[in-house]
Amino acid sequence: MKIVVTGANGFTGQHATQYLANKGFDVFALSRGEARLAKHNQIHYHTCELTNVSSVDAIIQQIQPDWIIHIAAMSKPDECNNERENCLLHNVQATIHLGEAAIKHQARFIYFSTDFIFGENGPHGEDDIPGPLNFYGESKLQAENWVKQNVPHAVIVRPVFIYGPELPGSRPSFIQWVQKQLKQEKSIKVVNDQKRTPTYVYDICKGLETIIVEDHQGIFHLAGAEIITPYEMAVEVANCLSLNVHLIEAVDSNSFPEPVIRAKQSGLKIERAREILNYKPHSFAEGVRKSFLADQLIQK
Repeated sequence: MKIVVTGANGFTGQHATQYLANKGFDVFALSRGEARLAKHNQIHYHTCELTNVSSVDAIIQQIQPDWIIHIAAMSKPDECNNERENCLLHNVQATIHLGEAAIKHQARFIYFSTDFIFGENGPHGEDDIPGPLNFYGESKLQAENWVKQNVPHAVIVRPVFIYGPELPGSRPSFIQWVQKQLKQEKSIKVVNDQKRTPTYVYDICKGLETIIVEDHQGIFHLAGAEIITPYEMAVEVANCLSLNVHLIEAVDSNSFPEPVIRAKQSGLKIERAREILNYKPHSFAEGVRKSFLADQLIQK
């Protein structure tokens, strides 16, 4: 089975690409620039500008994939707010190009969305009414709506605050940032008034595998089960690694003035994924422990 993964040089894309290749799929990794993926017999890297419709159609026609997993996005809310045309180009138009190519070449389509399509009063279920609080969320919702209306049998996956091992060439996730600061004996301020359901990256990968193998469609929330704050996450990292928890100061979001609004009470409900996909997310503590264990193995 041939699977295209976009955003393959990014944190989630790298993990999804390598996980699926290790499971025996032929994975065609699409991204910009040179590949930052470990060499693997079943990973085939291609550069592709997803905002260029002819480039997208040409590469999908060449590969003839069974599935397209569209992870690539402009995902920094502040950047999306400041560069709105560019945000729409990458988050909406690129999705339309890929979706149309999927329809034309008869590939199944998985679109990676976000909890940012919702507002306050989380955690949210798959069918809750969207209410994005910032332009990033609006752009992802626009893309979602296009996929729902135009791509037959599409899948929409929504994760939250993804973390996991740091692969070579990828940006570290939040937990590695906490580790680095505390190991250097630096004090850090972490918000304690925003609640999320942080997602271990390999739980998402397992969910994707199940969707593909069992041929599912529809919307699935692939997130963690616990509703916790970034401060509580940082404390768990310190405890897991026996680092100085007293270096972590709990603050409210007013301590970090930002140009965009972020929900205080966010997160996603995962009952549908549990029931249909037999989705069993790790606890945050276990996900952190496995992430740093994997980091050590990767570094060796």
